[in-house]
Amino acid sequence: MGRVRSPHPYGQRKFITMSDGATSTFDLFEPLAEHCVGDDITMVICPGIANHSEKQYIRTFVDYAQKNGYRCAVLNHLGALPNIELTSPRMFTYGCTWEFGAMVNYIKKTYPLTQLVVVGFSLGGNIVCKYLGETQANQENVLCCVSVCQGYSALRQALFGDHVKKPQSLEDSDLSRLYMATSLMQIDDNVMRKFHGYNSLKEYYEEESCMRYLHRIYVPLMLVNAADDPLVHESLLTIPKSLSEKRENVMFVLPLHGGHLGFFEGSVLFPEPLTWMDKLVVEYADAVCQWERSKLQCSDAEQGEAALE
Repeated sequence: MGRVRSPHPYGQRKFITMSDGATSTFDLFEPLAEHCVGDDITMVICPGIANHSEKQYIRTFVDYAQKNGYRCAVLNHLGALPNIELTSPRMFTYGCTWEFGAMVNYIKKTYPLTQLVVVGFSLGGNIVCKYLGETQANQENVLCCVSVCQGYSALRQALFGDHVKKPQSLEDSDLSRLYMATSLMQIDDNVMRKFHGYNSLKEYYEEESCMRYLHRIYVPLMLVNAADDPLVHESLLTIPKSLSEKRENVMFVLPLHGGHLGFFEGSVLFPEPLTWMDKLVVEYADAVCQWERSKLQCSDAEQGEAALE
């Protein structure tokens, strides 16, 4: 009910042709106010599974971020938009960072002076954290990263046997299994892992999860989950908790309530469209921006004193 009155921000759709022929799209929204530190800052946003810029929670967040001085670039996952055809035999996957990386590179080239705030929701949280940890170069010009309601690891040991399957190309029999699939896991096993050349579903989930990359992220990182999230088992929350205890750049936020990308405020039946989650992400980004600005001012002051001496 809280999404009924979501705003409709206006943006421009951008198209990028990937090396394999896939057509990646993202929507670009310009800021509607000056940022609190006066700088050019872009939020690069990766939505949740099968989501895109037209989803209500994304619209609400983008509208709020624009009004607080942020440019927003929102990735539309491959195959998520009904009016954008697939131009290669591939759709979005759990941990593929190709399209997100292409969007970030576009922003860096188009706005060479902008600084980036990286934001990922649910599955998008896994993608952005994996992207940042894949190479140090991906963290250049990044002020901070925020991940909301991701699960950190898709691997479920009890579901796998000891056998290892040989690599297979996609065949007609695989497509028939796709049509009969009754779970995302069956789709991943019959189709998605084969697109990316993994021998087994176990290997696919291990390699595509951001857990192996989190320790390589050196920019400020806020990991947000809810204790009552029905999609993220409590055992998975040991991952961000342990990381935050070991790394001073990592903050783990775990309210008791919030569900999965809920975090509503207001009355029970008609909560406010703007959520605690939206405000938290923007306030954290503002704080990091102000901290970076104060560090720069202190450095300039020290250099001035040194010159006088």
